[in-house]
This record gives sequence, structure tokens and C-alpha cells, in this order.
Amino acid sequence: MPGDPDSEILRIGTAEREEACRLLGDHFSDGRLTAAEYEERVATALAAHTRADIRPLFTDLPAPRPVYLLPPLEPRAYALPYAPPATELERSEKSRIVAGVLQILIPVGTGRFYTGHTSMAVAQLLVTLFTLGAGALWPLIDGILLLVNGGYDGKGRPLRD
Repeated sequence: MPGDPDSEILRIGTAEREEACRLLGDHFSDGRLTAAEYEERVATALAAHTRADIRPLFTDLPAPRPVYLLPPLEPRAYALPYAPPATELERSEKSRIVAGVLQILIPVGTGRFYTGHTSMAVAQLLVTLFTLGAGALWPLIDGILLLVNGGYDGKGRPLRD
């Protein structure tokens, strides 16, 4: 932590000294430091060995400050990029078995119409029609995957077994 004694005795390297000098230059160009103050602070920054040597150079200046002098970020809870497993109440009223069998028996996207995936069903229908039936392989494989792995309805809820 920046305020505790352990962090103040940490040695700094060339990158930290250069960052302090660059930020002091920003403050100088913004008119917050005179030329004499700037030269004095840069000389101190270049001779600094620890964070404690750098901190006084920025106490009377607003942000920006060197990153290593900033307080640590507070931990945050982030939303997961995937949905947690659904409980029984969140399951779809649609069945994966019915969807899979419909896809296999009538391979023109029927099972996807049943699950509420209208755009995928229309795509499967059109592919099957335009390829004169050869595209029926897509809904057939999709039906097998629905039977084996299950799937989701149009609202993102898992299909029932």
C-alpha cells in the first residue's frame, strides 16, 4: 500500500525515475511549476532511490502522479461472460428430445422452429432448398447434437431432457 512504511522503502528503477520526470515535465508545461522548481524536482527524481524519495515531489501537485504512488484499486465483482447453470425453474418448457427428433425426421429446420431459433431454422430451410436436399445434412447433424448435448431455447434457457 502506498501509505504504509513497507511500500515506501521499496527501491525504484530507471523506469520509475523517468516516469516521475515525464510527469513533472507535464506539470511544468501546464504552468504549475516554475523553471527553477522543475529543475530542482527533476534532479531530486533522478537521484531518488526509493518511493519515499519521489513522493514529496508530487504532494503539492494534482494528478497525474506516478502509477506506483497511486493507491491500489479496490477489488470489484465482475459479471461472468457466461450464464450460471440454470436451476430447474429456469429450464425451458421445450424438450431436447422433441427438438432433435424433429430435426432428424423433417430436416428443414423444424426442430429449430420448435425451440424458437427462427433465423437458424429459416437458414437451414433455405440451405436445404437451394442445394436441392444436400443441405439437409446441416439440420440432420444439428438434430443429433441436440439429442446428445442438449441445447437452449430461443430465450437462452436450457432445453428439458
